[in-house]
Amino acid sequence: MKWNIDESLPIWPQLYSRLSAGIAARRFPPGSRLPSVRELAADAGVNPNTMQRALTELEMKGLIVTNRTAGRNVCMDQMIINAVRQEEAERKIGNMLKSMEELGYRDEEIRRMIEDVLQDRRGEEG
Repeated sequence: MKWNIDESLPIWPQLYSRLSAGIAARRFPPGSRLPSVRELAADAGVNPNTMQRALTELEMKGLIVTNRTAGRNVCMDQMIINAVRQEEAERKIGNMLKSMEELGYRDEEIRRMIEDVLQDRRGEEG
């Protein structure tokens, strides 16, 4: 997993976001076991306590379940996963819209550009 940590921002929310996006995108399928805190922290290049904070937040949101003897597993509740997937998509769209507005584009121009890109992609598939 590519972590892309921005040192100018708080780290644990970035970790939470990357992990929840990984669950939403099914890189961590429902019921799958997550690597240990230490493994995840080493992979991300962060302190294990920082990674633990992100995992605690995932558990509070219901995305993962901790079993004392079996470690942490992704929840099996598809409604929770779908809700997180929707939130992640809306966040990404919001960021894209903000970037486009900063470039001076208005809503109708953005809509037209998106439609053009989608049409081009459909043409490439055929």
